[in-house]
Amino acid sequence: MLSFISRRRWLLLGLISVLFCLLASPFFLVFSTRQENIIYLDRQDTLEQILQQSKAANWATKAAFRVLAQLTGYGYPVRAGRYDIGSGQSTLTVFRHLRNGHQAPVRLTIPVLRTNADLATFLGNNLRPDAKEFLQQLNDSAAMARWGKTPATAVCLFIPNTYEIYWTSSVDEVMKRMQRESRLFWTKQRQAQAKSQQLTPDEVLTIASIVEQETAYNPEKPRVAGMYLNRLRSRMPLQADPTIKFALQDFTLKRILQKHLSVKSPYNTYRNAGLPPGPICIPSVSSIESVLKAERHPYIYMCAKEDFSGSHNFAVTYTEHQANAQKYADALDKAGIK
Repeated sequence: MLSFISRRRWLLLGLISVLFCLLASPFFLVFSTRQENIIYLDRQDTLEQILQQSKAANWATKAAFRVLAQLTGYGYPVRAGRYDIGSGQSTLTVFRHLRNGHQAPVRLTIPVLRTNADLATFLGNNLRPDAKEFLQQLNDSAAMARWGKTPATAVCLFIPNTYEIYWTSSVDEVMKRMQRESRLFWTKQRQAQAKSQQLTPDEVLTIASIVEQETAYNPEKPRVAGMYLNRLRSRMPLQADPTIKFALQDFTLKRILQKHLSVKSPYNTYRNAGLPPGPICIPSVSSIESVLKAERHPYIYMCAKEDFSGSHNFAVTYTEHQANAQKYADALDKAGIK
């Protein structure tokens, strides 16, 4: 009996010695690479499948990983997630992260996107739920009501910034997180600025989306925003060309013609007074701030400059505007842009 116990003790000591040697070896210090090395795991993945994904790992680190798995009884199923098995981490650290489900979060940078479908595709490409799951919620009135939005204002939840989100987050978890980030963005100061413009936050974002599509020249954005606010306050149609592209769902148009202005859509700001039902894109923070801090001026009209610089000529009277518009039309004709 004593010899049996003694043999077990020596076997255990032997295993500990092997593990210690592995821990002390240079092979054990780094699992795969010193650069980030991301793998994606589902619950049905086995430990061997994990090691197969770890192409940069050498035989010694894989052997050490198997020893750790045997010693701890860690096996199937694994914890689904997005894991970094590189970045100079030791095999022991990688093993602990996989065993405990300690994921490497996705750094999700929300870009300027035009439609719910674009947003759903972006989210589906970066997170575990697919684009169809995101689009179904974004286009569902009852689902969006839970977040205080409609399908037309769904993009208002997504303030352009970089967020760390776990790859395995559900659609509901992503929406809840974006709602929380949106509330953090709309500080008391920003809410007061919106109120001073007689706008709700969603209305600010709607105007900001038009500004976003009108100009990429940040210094001019507060002037463009001020012009649209002047039209809104005087109950003029906004007559914003980017809303026509959105109404037609044709973002390749380089020139808005008379035939385009007859499209029947609540987003046609030539036919309908006031704001469209929601933003025509996710506006950048610079465009949002341009509405909150809009320039006060008498301009009612704007037209792209004939030098194609991306900036605009502004006018107070329609006569001035017609002259500016003619210069731009002549430049388009000269450049052969139809």
